[in-house]
Amino acid sequence: MDEWFGALKGLVSVLAMPVPVALGLTLVGFGLVGMRWRRVGRFLVLVAMLTVVLASWEPVADALLEPLEHRHPPIVETASLADVKAVVVLGAGWEPDADGSATSRLNDSAAIRLMEGLRLLRVLSEADLVVLGGNRREGEAPVARGYAAAATEMGVSPERIVVLDTPTDTAQEAYAVREVLGGGERFLLVTSASHMPRAVEHFKRVGLSPIPAPTHFLTGRSAPERFSYWVPSGGNLRKTERAVYEYLGLLALGLDHRGRR
Repeated sequence: MDEWFGALKGLVSVLAMPVPVALGLTLVGFGLVGMRWRRVGRFLVLVAMLTVVLASWEPVADALLEPLEHRHPPIVETASLADVKAVVVLGAGWEPDADGSATSRLNDSAAIRLMEGLRLLRVLSEADLVVLGGNRREGEAPVARGYAAAATEMGVSPERIVVLDTPTDTAQEAYAVREVLGGGERFLLVTSASHMPRAVEHFKRVGLSPIPAPTHFLTGRSAPERFSYWVPSGGNLRKTERAVYEYLGLLALGLDHRGRR
């Protein structure tokens, strides 16, 4: 049942994105035009075009993503964190077979998450760095190993690094952290700001109380006074896709919780 639900979530997360939705509407629209339902068909094609344009428009992309990113504020003041025992960095993506150092093989999200984790670790002399992320493709080195290698390259002692390289999603990461830290330790949870609401919920579901340390904020980067703010772009389309993905994840988390009652 869990495998079926996971496969369904993956399929929906792909098909519900703006571009596949627009493509589907376009195909249906052209089909209706060919069947002489021209008015309805043209309307669907117009809706498809507007879907892509609006999803690529910064005011829309930011309006969708900003509520997720600002649910938890970033950590600036660290004086109250003296008793924190671990800085937990959730997995992202990397290219293990690419050339270059471990840091250069991390993707943008992974590099920024690790950078924030190391910033916090620097002021928490008694804390360990817990890095997560398994391999999604057979034979591929897990991203947790990439994190550990990159952290070592940046001067972190290997004795302070705990590698959890089997979890492949946020739910599994929460269980893995619980196995290592137990239920009573205070720890910082580092992940992308848009992913933080869902991550916190997963960790709470397994009985943990993480201190959110969001990073990789994507909204609020440009001002409305700039011409580029009003021009659709691929970067804004990716922000909309990020928001849709996270909202679907939160919806699936809620449905899964109800189904287990």
